[in-house]
Amino acid sequence: MANSPKEPSSITPVTPPGKKPEMSMEVRLLISFVLMGVVLFVSPYIMKNVMPAPAPAPVEKKAETQTTPAASAEAPKPAEPARDAATAGQIAAEKQDDAIVIDNGVYRVTFSNRGAVVRNWVLPKHLDANRKAVDLVNAAAPAKVGYPFSVRPTGGATLPSDPNQKLYALKRSDDGLRLEFEFSDGAIYSRKTFQFRKGQHIVDVQSELRQGANTLSHFLDWRGGFGDLTAVNALSTQHTLHFDAANNKLVVAEVKEAREGPITVSDRMNFAGLEDTYFTAVALPPAGTAFQLQTWNDKIVQKSDNKEEPHIGMALGGQGINRFSMFVGPKDVDLLKSVDPKLEQVVDFGWFWFLARPLFDSLNYINDKYIHNYGWSIVVLTIIINILLLPLKISNIRSMKKMSALQPQINAINAKYKEMSMKDPRRQKQQEETMALYQQHGVNPLGGCAPMLLQMPFLFAFYKVLSIAIEMRGASWLWVTDLSQPEQLSLRILPLATLATQFIMQKMTPTTTADPQQQRIMMIMPLMFIPIFWNVASGLVLYWLTGNVVGIVQQWFFNRLGAMPAPAKPAVTAPAPKKKSGK
Repeated sequence: MANSPKEPSSITPVTPPGKKPEMSMEVRLLISFVLMGVVLFVSPYIMKNVMPAPAPAPVEKKAETQTTPAASAEAPKPAEPARDAATAGQIAAEKQDDAIVIDNGVYRVTFSNRGAVVRNWVLPKHLDANRKAVDLVNAAAPAKVGYPFSVRPTGGATLPSDPNQKLYALKRSDDGLRLEFEFSDGAIYSRKTFQFRKGQHIVDVQSELRQGANTLSHFLDWRGGFGDLTAVNALSTQHTLHFDAANNKLVVAEVKEAREGPITVSDRMNFAGLEDTYFTAVALPPAGTAFQLQTWNDKIVQKSDNKEEPHIGMALGGQGINRFSMFVGPKDVDLLKSVDPKLEQVVDFGWFWFLARPLFDSLNYINDKYIHNYGWSIVVLTIIINILLLPLKISNIRSMKKMSALQPQINAINAKYKEMSMKDPRRQKQQEETMALYQQHGVNPLGGCAPMLLQMPFLFAFYKVLSIAIEMRGASWLWVTDLSQPEQLSLRILPLATLATQFIMQKMTPTTTADPQQQRIMMIMPLMFIPIFWNVASGLVLYWLTGNVVGIVQQWFFNRLGAMPAPAKPAVTAPAPKKKSGK
């Protein structure tokens, strides 16, 4: 199933006064290549023919929509009859226990009976930038906003006491995978159950809250950040998200959208939860169940830099008795699809998803079946792509050959109008004569830029694959320790090698212009690649470097065959007659 780009939230983000919104890496790459294109293809005309010339309030979205079954056959069991708080009496633990551990083979979760909350949610198979197992819980958040699965009444209702500070009694199943926390003081009654599955990333969650004989609608919170906070630009990649079944699209909300207060979405949704680049925690409510998702903007001070910054937070549920399954784990496409086919859309392949997804599948196929190393798989896939694009390369060479052959005539046209003022209306005829010459000989003046233009979508697609694919995270190649991150060496070899091969390619490719100044511009063009490739994923630089090496080999072969002529020499023209001065 092809992945389409995620839809933005229906709430318009507001940028604080005096602060410009940050551009994504995709936008920066696009701007960089557009600027290069302007310099490369417009400079001849510019040099020879220059012509003078209040923030939105929190809103609640309500919709009645249909949804497909979200949970698997092992969906949560029907709610057990609730105890009446008035008859429940005193139910509590005698002492605090912060080391209640669940280890089901794919993650290790630590609970505390004070509040029946999660203190750590660790994925042992996935390491962070410090080479430690990833903990999806932000250690700096609980002191301010509480631990994950804290209970909170909806609508700002107050309780006689805070159930998140009480000591819950615990019942644990014989296999150790089911936890039931229960508390009552005669005034309030709270109960939470967590049913884990051996070797799976699914947990079935149920919560109940009562005051006296009345059931209270409530949320289960996961506030103050989520995922791997050691990743590059970690906070900018954290969002809440839900699948809008009515419009069949994924809706993503950024933290800045909740700066004026929490944003609540009430819907019958397939799933709803949190994400960062590589991990997600999403609830999958039973089909036809009304469900609510709140997005929070929590100001948290990180120990790493002692700066208070906005962190994403969510709240789930909104019923008196909340029941849902929850996926917590890596954004692995196959794993997500096995839980719910729509859940794979959590993996965002970006604008060029129609290229990124086939590249992703091809890269995985080459790696799994043959190479067993993602670095070398990128090299092999890049060679295959360049071979497939070879007919276009040959067509481009023919176009450049024609352009080179016409260069003396173009120089003659330029010399003809050189003495005319830029404001002279006859200057327009210079362009008309040039275009007529191109048409006469069947030359496309932009034909030479076709290979680069075609490379750009592949570049963006590869960037997205290498940036979001959990398979790339921590994948090594030779001296590169993580293909999804920039090189860790102070002197980065891949970007410098890319620059060197770009100069070699530029030198080997005969120019279609005899103007020395334009030739100098063409030779310094590769320098523009350094800021682009210095801080992007090493795998992306490896892709471009491999393409350059393949291009050098192809160009050497074409030059040996005489496919390209020598640079055209400027036509010798008689000097324009000087104007006679009046007497």
